[in-house]
Amino acid sequence: MLKKLFPLACLMLGFYQAFAQSAEQPNIVFILVDDLGYHDLSVTGSSFYETPHIDELAAKSYQFSQGYTASPVCSPARASLMTGLTPAVHGVTDWIGAAYGEDWRKAGRHTKLLPPNYEHALKASYVTLPEALKESGYETFFAGKWHLGGEGSYPEDHGFDTNIGGYSAGSPNGGYFAPYQNPKMEQGPDGENLSMRLATETAKFIGQDHQKPFFAMLSFYAVHGPIQTTEEKWTKYRAKADAHGIADHGFEMERRLPIRQFQDNPVYAGLVEAMDDAVGVVTEALAKAGLDENTIIVFTSDHGGVASGDAFSTSNLPLRGGKGYQWEGGLRVPYFIKVPGQKELITLDVPASGIDFYPTLLELANVKMPAGVDVEGVSLAPAMQKKKLASRPLYWHYPHYGNQGGDPSSIIREGDWKLIYYWEDKSVELYDLAKDPSEQTDLAVENPKVTRKLTADLLKYLEKTGANQPMDDPEYDAVLHQEVLDRNKNVRMPNLEAERVKMLSPGYTPNADWWGSKVTKD
Repeated sequence: MLKKLFPLACLMLGFYQAFAQSAEQPNIVFILVDDLGYHDLSVTGSSFYETPHIDELAAKSYQFSQGYTASPVCSPARASLMTGLTPAVHGVTDWIGAAYGEDWRKAGRHTKLLPPNYEHALKASYVTLPEALKESGYETFFAGKWHLGGEGSYPEDHGFDTNIGGYSAGSPNGGYFAPYQNPKMEQGPDGENLSMRLATETAKFIGQDHQKPFFAMLSFYAVHGPIQTTEEKWTKYRAKADAHGIADHGFEMERRLPIRQFQDNPVYAGLVEAMDDAVGVVTEALAKAGLDENTIIVFTSDHGGVASGDAFSTSNLPLRGGKGYQWEGGLRVPYFIKVPGQKELITLDVPASGIDFYPTLLELANVKMPAGVDVEGVSLAPAMQKKKLASRPLYWHYPHYGNQGGDPSSIIREGDWKLIYYWEDKSVELYDLAKDPSEQTDLAVENPKVTRKLTADLLKYLEKTGANQPMDDPEYDAVLHQEVLDRNKNVRMPNLEAERVKMLSPGYTPNADWWGSKVTKD
């Protein structure tokens, strides 16, 4: 068993910290949660969800408080983690399986635009992060959600030696309790929890006799819908919601769909806690194997929490929006990096993106970027040494309608300015995130020079990358579109309110066996 410590000398002088690394290569554990919002952890401000194991990990990590995903939906964000490139470049601009072109009309949303086609699998030509590490002698392991293509584009086709549970599906077929419907994972005993199973498989891998450093990626299906939990966890969080005081309503209308206003969903809270329990299994396995001081740990989410659409699970307030949206609630995510020898939480306010993990981890692991590979991300290691990163713009490109209510849009952030370009009418919004992180005041008209410059820079970037674009729908009917919006407000929102009341009521029972978590013996 490799148990050599990875030396990291830390010298704290006021606000300054420097660290020096040896040539010894550390192990890397990358924990990716699906649909977890920025404020869905105790350590990032939730007073409702309980995440003690993640909080403990964060307490010895660098936290990038302005950490971003590369996309507000899953497949594009995951492709960016693997390649260090934005969706505008790698071409996976929507979740794989989403309708596009004329097929979009079948969704019955009667929108002005038809979303463009997109890459339906991660291209084999890209040298992925696990491939780069493997080339440098790393053993690679994957467990959990993949959603980057079907047969021929699975984790094992992109650099992972082992794949448990990763295939084309974007949600947990069969739910969160065995029996599962996952062709890439052996069946578990009835009632087994999926998050715990994936963590147990990861812990088994960690505990093996490794003759090489390893890169292990635990990619939870949680906390994606369908949201499910045990009766015990629901009981705990239902009581907690009651103690906090249950609001008389839970939703307000956003532009297209209702959006959740409070973190008071006891089922979702139980799903979050189960995921946190599973994280504890992995960190305990590292400690038991004597590898906790020779391992880099990353913890992040693929995009913002689901406040609207899907399961309407959480609230990202005070950040606006959520998964699928163009605002900060859809883009800002928990973003933690723990390096060997670190003993405290260090918060950095440097804007960081999902495209940055690739070069950052290579530098921290003393691995050279493979020849011929160009990434758009930058290494955050200098920022972690209190060195100033060169200023750069961040770009997002999502020319699709989110299932959660977001609009086809592209975005540029430069300094504290964030400009959103809407494809429907070519309008823009401009926000000063330092003063207005909730994006309530559009400053585009008041700042014409900034607006013109950022719009030009964004469109130039999209042209340079050959980014795909939506097209006008010649069959668009404004009357039908308004009928959809009216139904969302007058029918769907009352139904959501009724479901919320039901879920928070004493005696709530979703079904006889609580989604398969209750196993009765004959």
